[in-house]
Amino acid sequence: MNIEPKFLTLPETTPGTPLISVVVPVHNEAANIPPLIASISAALAGIEHEIVYVDDGSTDASPKILAEIAARLPTLVRVRHRSSCGQSAAVITGVKTARGSFIATLDGDGQNDPADIPAMLDAALTAEAQGAKPVLIAGHRVTRKDSEAKRWGSRIANAVRGYLLRDGTPDTGCGLKLFRRAAFLELPHFDHIHRFLPALFIRAGGRVVSVPVRHHQRTHGASHYGTWDRLKVGIVDLFGVAWLQRRWKQPQIDPTP
Repeated sequence: MNIEPKFLTLPETTPGTPLISVVVPVHNEAANIPPLIASISAALAGIEHEIVYVDDGSTDASPKILAEIAARLPTLVRVRHRSSCGQSAAVITGVKTARGSFIATLDGDGQNDPADIPAMLDAALTAEAQGAKPVLIAGHRVTRKDSEAKRWGSRIANAVRGYLLRDGTPDTGCGLKLFRRAAFLELPHFDHIHRFLPALFIRAGGRVVSVPVRHHQRTHGASHYGTWDRLKVGIVDLFGVAWLQRRWKQPQIDPTP
């Protein structure tokens, strides 16, 4: 799978300000934290970046491990929820905390590959150069390393969501996404927003570009934002987002005479 970036130059940034912030929500992922941070740092070497970890009320060694790494890694920013508020709340907290112009989100379980982020940034810059704004780059896990039941559940969910919301995105459940921070902050925020970002970007007059990304097997721990959590809220959220789509028309601005 060839997903290497093609850009030759990157946008200039203010000294000390990252171009991209990688937001990682975690809940009890202690064993996955060190290798994932190392992978992010390696993938973005040469690109001004920061890594924003949002500890969503972990009760394991996650806070201790993050503190130890932050003491020697200046690009790591830590935020902690006093109690677990869910993945979307953690993503929103991370984006608000971040300083980068671009945000990349990925799951904290190590299944997303940070090496895909440069190519996604390249895709965003290419789309913007063609006049598309706001742009959401959505990862598409072409070869998933999950159980058969989880893969079938995702296929059904994506099919239903695509039919009702017309978001044209084959894998909205992929945690690896990239967008401008300012564009995200203008969206309506609600629990489970991260599952509906393609539809919300289209609602805002933007464009969604899906790119193939790698997917790895989980090596440590178990999912803390599981299938049942998605199923029991999915239908309500789906109709809620459909209502938001119907209740908004994107203004078309005439050029100044």
